[in-house]
Amino acid sequence: MPVRQSPPSEATSGIKRTTPPPNKSLISGMLADRIFGWLARGAAIITLLLLFGILASLVVGAWPSISQYGLSFLTRSVWDPVQDEYGGLVMIYGTLATSFIALLIAVPVSFGIALFLTELSPAWLKRPLGTAIELLAAVPSIVYGMWGLMVFGPILARFVQQPLQALFAGVPYLGAFVSGPPVGIGILSAGIILAIMIIPFIASVMRDVFDVTPALLKESAYGLGSTTWEVMWKVVLPYTKTGVLGGIMLGLGRALGETMAVTFVIGNMNQLDSLSMFEAANSITSALANEFAEAGEGLHQASLIYLGLVLFFITFVVLSLSKILLSRLQKNEGART
Repeated sequence: MPVRQSPPSEATSGIKRTTPPPNKSLISGMLADRIFGWLARGAAIITLLLLFGILASLVVGAWPSISQYGLSFLTRSVWDPVQDEYGGLVMIYGTLATSFIALLIAVPVSFGIALFLTELSPAWLKRPLGTAIELLAAVPSIVYGMWGLMVFGPILARFVQQPLQALFAGVPYLGAFVSGPPVGIGILSAGIILAIMIIPFIASVMRDVFDVTPALLKESAYGLGSTTWEVMWKVVLPYTKTGVLGGIMLGLGRALGETMAVTFVIGNMNQLDSLSMFEAANSITSALANEFAEAGEGLHQASLIYLGLVLFFITFVVLSLSKILLSRLQKNEGART
């Protein structure tokens, strides 16, 4: 019988087997992924370093005022560069009051705009109307300020402030709430101008997140007999609450940080004589814009930087509260299910 021979081994054949070389495209892809990961990590680290750097520079610049007044700076209403006495209550109140008025007006209006564009608008009107609303965000803030001072302010004084003062004359509390010289500048005017400025941002975000709601959910609700309002309130809003709240926070951030438009129409008065919504006041950003260039080194400049530090913390607190609110909403949904 023939004997089967085993194939010659590498040692006997003299042929050395080598593993195939790695694919060059695979190596380049792995290298590119690693470089991309390093760049992304570096960008995140640089962002954090910039944030802490800004915070540290604000603390260092404001330290003379912090050591002089401490937290009492937040409750002092005196701002007198001549006597070198400073307090940030008027500016903090003006910033919070104008931002609150702006949100109070802008959120319902933006919701109505987004509702109309996504559910009620005819197809031929949806695109041009959406583009027109987005173009409002491109208008420079100084244009809003000039329009508010020269056009909107006199209209507000003549057709709103004077009739309200005549209506509530002698009425306790309400009369004081609408008091003030009828010149059309003050907290209410600044809040309305801010509302007009942030409506495009909030409305655009709301429209975009409403559009990503699955059509099956809305069609199912309509099939069960729901009205348009019920579909928006009970289906679309719960599904898109994260995006809606993000749009509102975007608008609030714009309102808190707006400078030129507020400077034109708020009155720039560093006194808090009453809580009238027509009273001239000041905000943190307008105080910085008006005084920082002329402030000398010392307590005046440090107090202005202290105001910037306060605005930084106000923004941080607002964002933190929005995150907490979102987490609680998600927990409540989990509890219901």
